Amino acid sequence: MIRLAVTKLTSVEDAQSLLQTAIGVEFGTLPPYLYALYSIPPQTNPQAAQLIRSVALQEMIHMCLACNILNALGGNPVIHVQQYPGPLPGDIGPNNTPLTVHLYPFSKDALAQGMAIEEPENPPDYPVTTAALLAEAAPKAVTIGQFYDALDKFLATLPASAWTPNRNQIVDKQFFPGQLFAVNGYADAHKAITQIVSEGEGTSEGSEYDPLDFQDQPAHYFRFGEVFYERVLTRDPGSQSGYTWGPARLEVTWPPAGRDLTDPALHNFSTEPPAAQAAQAACNAAFTRMIDALQGAVTGVDGALGEAVRFMFDLRMAALHAFSVPLNNGQFAGPAFLYVPNLHGDK
Repeated sequence: MIRLAVTKLTSVEDAQSLLQTAIGVEFGTLPPYLYALYSIPPQTNPQAAQLIRSVALQEMIHMCLACNILNALGGNPVIHVQQYPGPLPGDIGPNNTPLTVHLYPFSKDALAQGMAIEEPENPPDYPVTTAALLAEAAPKAVTIGQFYDALDKFLATLPASAWTPNRNQIVDKQFFPGQLFAVNGYADAHKAITQIVSEGEGTSEGSEYDPLDFQDQPAHYFRFGEVFYERVLTRDPGSQSGYTWGPARLEVTWPPAGRDLTDPALHNFSTEPPAAQAAQAACNAAFTRMIDALQGAVTGVDGALGEAVRFMFDLRMAALHAFSVPLNNGQFAGPAFLYVPNLHGDK
């Protein structure tokens, strides 16, 4: 699981640094989730696809909200491109060992990794009603929820003069209405942090744990769990923990093991057919344009969020095509999420 180092916050600059780490973490989860989503074979696994897609979209919103907080505090968000495999920004991992994040195709490994990233501080031990636990999802460790809690407590101490209302806020009502909002002071920042943690981990009050977010939907950890266990998270008043995985099934058809590449950035595409090379180039171009548009959006460029969403759609189409182009060994590969500097000389 993500375990972030949180030093004592004593200045606005400390909070700005922490927020930049949070932005990196939120954005760094997107490629692993999208790679798993895009690799789902067409016309299969509609429920699993919807759950993974919903998590990815919320991670984008979380990143934008963290950028809004940083902008309101006078900082300047930077969208850093993550390397895969590799650790997320600020990740020290369980037992001081970085959690290496991979680009796994849709598989048990991909869902277990998602659960490991999103795991709450003390995940409830919900029973699987008709199946044994198939694998350990992750060891227990400090989570991003505690990271945000420390940030929230410090922000509450800042005077009103520390905040700059309406500074580079991402509030395009055309996208994510009701979930993406301006941060103009501590009350807004607290609301944003509460939303981020609730949607990722659920909430806990004392010894009672609620796996549902503020919209009464399973938090990210539990959405991944529904696919991993192939069971719908179900409220069960008769259970000591209050919920069970199942008995209702969530139908999952797992693709054959080895059908798709893991960590395509490690693969030498120069020896692959021209069609496969072109597919990768198209993915890289769409991803690069998405990054450039996002950087504009988080630094106040009007209309840039709409461009970023459009380029994300282009990335999806390029990725779906890439997963249909066979490599020399018969496998398929989706996007490596590589940024191309000075793409066509337009940036």
